[in-house]
Amino acid sequence: MEMLLLVGIFAAGLIWFLNSFKGKQKSIAPVSHLSGEEKNILLQHVPFYASLNENDRLRFEERVKHFLSDISITAANASIEPMDRIFVAASAVIPTFGFEDWEYTNIDEVIIYPETFGDEFEQEGSDRSILGMVGWGVMNNTMIISQHDLRQGFLNKTGKVNTAIHEFVHLLDKSDGAVDGIPENLIDKQYIKPWISLMQKKIATMLKGKSDINIYGATNEAEFFAVASEYFFERPDLLKKKHPDLYTLLAEVFRKKEVSSSK
Repeated sequence: MEMLLLVGIFAAGLIWFLNSFKGKQKSIAPVSHLSGEEKNILLQHVPFYASLNENDRLRFEERVKHFLSDISITAANASIEPMDRIFVAASAVIPTFGFEDWEYTNIDEVIIYPETFGDEFEQEGSDRSILGMVGWGVMNNTMIISQHDLRQGFLNKTGKVNTAIHEFVHLLDKSDGAVDGIPENLIDKQYIKPWISLMQKKIATMLKGKSDINIYGATNEAEFFAVASEYFFERPDLLKKKHPDLYTLLAEVFRKKEVSSSK
C-alpha cells in the first residue's frame, strides 16, 4: 500500500512538472558562427571577454558556439532574445575558460523564467525568492534561472553578483560527485586544505557582519564557493584588494594567474 502511495505521489508530481512546462520555447541548433550582434553583446556586456587578447577572444567565441550547439536553452513564460543566449553561454564559459576542452557532463538544458521562482518551481505567489538553481530529481541535468537576474549579472556594471556564473560554478563543484564547496576536480591537492581552512575563516567573518562578501555565501561551503566565484569574476581587482588570500586561491582553482578588471 505504501509503495502504491509513493508511486501515486511521484506520478502526480511528474504530471504537474510536465504540465508546468507546456509551451516552452526551445532554442537549440548547431551554431557555425556568432553574428555581429552576438559578438557586440559579448564586447559591450561581458567584461571578461572584452579584457582578452584577440586570440583568446576567438577561443572564447568557439567555446560559446560549442555550448549553444550542445545545450538546450528554453523559456517558460518568457521570450528568449540573443542577449539571453549569449549571457547563458558566457556564464558557462567564464569559469571554465582556464581549462582546455572542458565539457559540462551534468547539464542538458537551461530553462529561463521571467522572474524569481519558488522552491517548487512556481512562478506565482509571494514566496518566490530563488534567482537560479541547479535541478534535482526529475530536474537533474537542468538549470533554471530568472531572466531578470541573468541579465542584471551583466548589465549591472558595479555589482559583485552574477546568478548564472553562480549556478555554473555549482555544476563545476558537482563534477566531482559532491556539491560541497571543495572543487576537487579543479584544484591541485596541495591547495585543498588551505582552501577549506580559508572558507571556514571567511564564513566566520561573514557571520560576524565584518565582510563585504554576499552573506548568502555563509549558508554553507558550497554557497560560499559559488558566491566567492561571482565576486572573483565580476570584480577581480576589488577582490584582490580586499581579500588577497581568497583571490590567490581562486586564481589557482580557475587556473587564471591574473584577471583583468571586469567592472
